Amino acid sequence: MAQEYCSEISLPLLLSGSDRDLNLESTLEELQLYNFQVETSCTGTEVARVFEKNPLLPGAILVEQGKYAGMISQRRLLEFLIRPYGQELLFHQPLSVIYSYARTPILILPESTPILAAMQLALKRSPELLAEPVVVQTVDNTYRLLDVQQLNIASWQIRGIETQVRYERSQAQMIQNDKMASLGRLVDGIAHEILDPVSFIWGNLTYVSNYSQDLLKLIAAYESHLPSPNKEIDSLKEEIEFDFLEQDILQALTSIRAGAERLKKLVISLQNFCHIDEVYPKPADLHACIDNILLIINSQIRGEIEIVKNYGSLPPVYCFIGELYQVFMNLLSQSVDWLLDEAVRYQLNPIKKADKPRIEITTEVISQDSTTPGAPDSRWVAISIRDNGSGMSQELKQQILDSLSVKKRADKETSLAVSYRIITARHGGKFHLFSEVGVGTKFTILLPLL
Repeated sequence: MAQEYCSEISLPLLLSGSDRDLNLESTLEELQLYNFQVETSCTGTEVARVFEKNPLLPGAILVEQGKYAGMISQRRLLEFLIRPYGQELLFHQPLSVIYSYARTPILILPESTPILAAMQLALKRSPELLAEPVVVQTVDNTYRLLDVQQLNIASWQIRGIETQVRYERSQAQMIQNDKMASLGRLVDGIAHEILDPVSFIWGNLTYVSNYSQDLLKLIAAYESHLPSPNKEIDSLKEEIEFDFLEQDILQALTSIRAGAERLKKLVISLQNFCHIDEVYPKPADLHACIDNILLIINSQIRGEIEIVKNYGSLPPVYCFIGELYQVFMNLLSQSVDWLLDEAVRYQLNPIKKADKPRIEITTEVISQDSTTPGAPDSRWVAISIRDNGSGMSQELKQQILDSLSVKKRADKETSLAVSYRIITARHGGKFHLFSEVGVGTKFTILLPLL
C-alpha cells in the first residue's frame, strides 16, 4: 500500500497516551497524538489520498531532509485543492509550493504542557485558526499532531473534575466552618463557666490577704500583753510551726493570686480564640492575639523552646480576628512540632545557646511599590515566624506548596492550606514560605493596612 504514495510519506500512526484517567495536572502527552510526517517534495495528490483513507487525521507534519519544516492541516490542504483551478494548478505540485500559499501561524507546545493551559492558548488564536491542529514537541525533539477536538473534549473532562473538586472543597469547608463554630461556642461556654469561679477567687484574695494580716497583728498584740509565756500556747505554736506560717502565708497568697491571674488570662485567651464567626472585620491588636496563642501552647514549649518576640509598632488591623487566631495557632504549632526533636538534641548536647531550639516572631509595618503607575505605595503589616530547625527538603516544601493550590482535592486539606486561604482570600493578604535545610523555616504573612 505504501508504494502507491510518495516514498517519503510515513504512514500515519496514532500514538495513544497513557491509560490512566485524566486529572487536574494531566499534560498533552496523555492525549492521542498522530505521527504523520511527509517530505515537502511529495505532491498534494499523494497526501490527499492518505487523508481520504484516514479522515480522522488532523494534518501532516512537513519535513525537509528529516527536519521539521512546518505543518499543514487536512482542512487547509483540501480547501486549496477544491478551489477553482486548484486541481489543475496545485494537484501535482510538491507540498513546498502548496505550503507557501497555505502557510498559517502554528501553535507548537511541549508535551509537558498542562491540558487546561494548552486549551487556553488554543482559544487565543484568531477565529480562522481555531480548528487548526496543535503541534506537540516531544522530549526527544520529534513532532506530533493533536486534534483540537480531542483537546477540547479532554479540557471539558478536566473542567468537570475541577468543578467536582471545588464542590467537594466547598462542602468540606462548610463542614469545617460549622465544626469550628460549634467548637468555638462550646469552648466559649466552658471558658465562661471557668471564669466565674476564677473571678470569685480573684475578687476575694484581697480580703483574705487583709484578714490574714489583721489576724497576725492581733496575735502579735496578744503576745506583747501576756504577763508570762503559756506552755499550752507555746506547744501549739511549735506544733503548727507558727514562725514559718507567719512568713509563708503572704507568699502563699501571692502564689494563689499569680495562679488565678494566669488562669484568668488563659480563659480570656480561649474566649478570644473562639471568636470565629464574625461577619465584618474589626480592628484588633495582633500582638495580643499572638501572646494569647503563646499562652495557650505554653505547656508544649516551656523550658524546651525559646520564644523571641521582636514586636514593632503596629496600628490596629481590620481583620477577622478569630480566623487569625486559627492561622497563628496553626503556624506556631507547626513550628513547635518541627522543633521538638531539636529540643531533645539540645538537651542531650547543649553546646551553645545559639543551638537551642528557637522561634523568633517579628512584626513591622512595611511599604511596597504599587503595581499601578501613579498609585501610592501600599502599606502592609508583616508578621514573620522563623524557627532554627533543620528545615524542609525540597520535596517536602513542594508538597506543602502544592497543598496550597486550589486544584487539590478536599481530602488533602492541611492546616497550612486553611491558613493560606484565610490570609489570601479572606483578608486580601500574602502568604510566603521559606525553608532551607540546615537553616530553618520561615512563614511570612502580609496583611494590608486600610
